Amino acid sequence: MTAIGYARVSAGDQETALQLDALRKAGCDRVFEDRASGVKGDRPGLGEAIRYVREGDTLTVWKLDRLGRSMKHLIDIITELEAKGVGFRSITENIDTTTSGGRLVFHFFGALAQFERDLIRERTRAGLQAAGERGRRGGRRAVVTPEKLEEARQLLATGLNVREAAARVKIGKTALYEALKAEKSVASTVKPV
Repeated sequence: MTAIGYARVSAGDQETALQLDALRKAGCDRVFEDRASGVKGDRPGLGEAIRYVREGDTLTVWKLDRLGRSMKHLIDIITELEAKGVGFRSITENIDTTTSGGRLVFHFFGALAQFERDLIRERTRAGLQAAGERGRRGGRRAVVTPEKLEEARQLLATGLNVREAAARVKIGKTALYEALKAEKSVASTVKPV
């Protein structure tokens, strides 16, 4: 069984020294590193570490947040490692999936993460349904109000272009273009009486 380490820092000016010391002290002979935000999906060091580990090895990190950008991502990575017969160890949180207690703790974390995702989904659906019943729809409030559209239309009539009119009424030119286009398409569908 070989302990393989993985260290990550978010910014280029940060140092991995603390992590590297802890990983070496934990018995890691080989350590892979990344200097990238945890949000980035493309982390070459992590990819290389996952390709490098073999059945019976243990991928070791200093802290859980060094490996995954979210609980779901962390679970996905550890599930991938388990499928290869590779254990996982987090030094700070004292989680070791090569032990039955460590597997239990990790699966408990996974169940809590799934429960949280399900609750968020349910609350979102219930909120949207309640808003719909009150005649409201989701999404952002319209930037171009009827008053701003009328004011922009008057400015356009004086000879200003769309960019200038949008700047004066404090809206984006793209939003004004879209509002004017929507207004024209509505006007073209209305039949004169």
